[in-house]
Amino acid sequence: MTITRRIAGKAALAAPALLLARPSLAQGNFPSRAVRIVVPYTPGGVSDITARLIAEPLAAQWGQPVPVENRAGADGIIGTEVVAKSTPDGHTLALVSVGHPVNAAYYRLPYDTMRDFSFVTLTTRTPLVIVAGKNFAPSTPAELVARAKDSRAAPVTFAGTGGVVRLAPILFAQRAGIELTYVPYRGSTQAHPDIMAGRVDIMFDTVPAALAHIQSGNFKAIATTGAARAPQLPDVPTVGEAFMPGFEASTWGMVMGPANIPAPVLAKLSADCGAAVMLPDVVARHATLGAEVVRSTPEETRRFVQAELEKWGDAARKAGIQPQSAG
Repeated sequence: MTITRRIAGKAALAAPALLLARPSLAQGNFPSRAVRIVVPYTPGGVSDITARLIAEPLAAQWGQPVPVENRAGADGIIGTEVVAKSTPDGHTLALVSVGHPVNAAYYRLPYDTMRDFSFVTLTTRTPLVIVAGKNFAPSTPAELVARAKDSRAAPVTFAGTGGVVRLAPILFAQRAGIELTYVPYRGSTQAHPDIMAGRVDIMFDTVPAALAHIQSGNFKAIATTGAARAPQLPDVPTVGEAFMPGFEASTWGMVMGPANIPAPVLAKLSADCGAAVMLPDVVARHATLGAEVVRSTPEETRRFVQAELEKWGDAARKAGIQPQSAG
């Protein structure tokens, strides 16, 4: 799968007008009215910011309003269900995160993760980083695994906040053949003091959430989990290059809509949303959030989500995680 990536310096070479110049692929005069983007999370997160950043250039290009509506609740399930049940004409979209496939591992959903949606384009990717307190002895993934295999040492504990932040260390442990002990937290800010103090050994956290503590020396960065090194941590190797080839665990963003959007409309949405997210100011704003901007075709996006669904679902099943009621 070929997914186009941009970083701030490269994206600035392209003019906004050229990026949004696309022939109309839709039937009729789509869009014929406002195109609503539902963000199934609270305001202020990366998904919400992405939606608002692309809404303005899309509205200018389409000549129609592009309102952003936050419909948070149940880890994104409430807003996602709204989109699944909307009319499949391209006028209702969602901007979701990795939580879309991950939720299938945790909940009995009121929709099917794949069949009930049309996939438009990926928008962002943000790697995780394995962090530990500065006094934690292991400094590399190999040393971490050796420590976990040492029968004379106490079990290695990891802080998790649900979602991919919990499943990423589970997947790492499964592939490394080790046991890690899960310590649940409500959020990163609650877990960080215990990581610093050594009460919990490690955490797979997002780079933006952990970066300040890494830079201050309160956290040790063991490795990042993306396909490539994080621009904010260029000296920190990835798990894949340092120890476990092919390992990748990232948060990401995606535009999707209800199933059965007509193919010409879906193609136009993908081209226009992908172009909007590549605008230099949009790329630059995401860089401040630690997010890499990406775009993809509908088919590439569908295959990517299917692979994520299988990866995280398999990890959860092997860990004995059973889907619970979303209510």
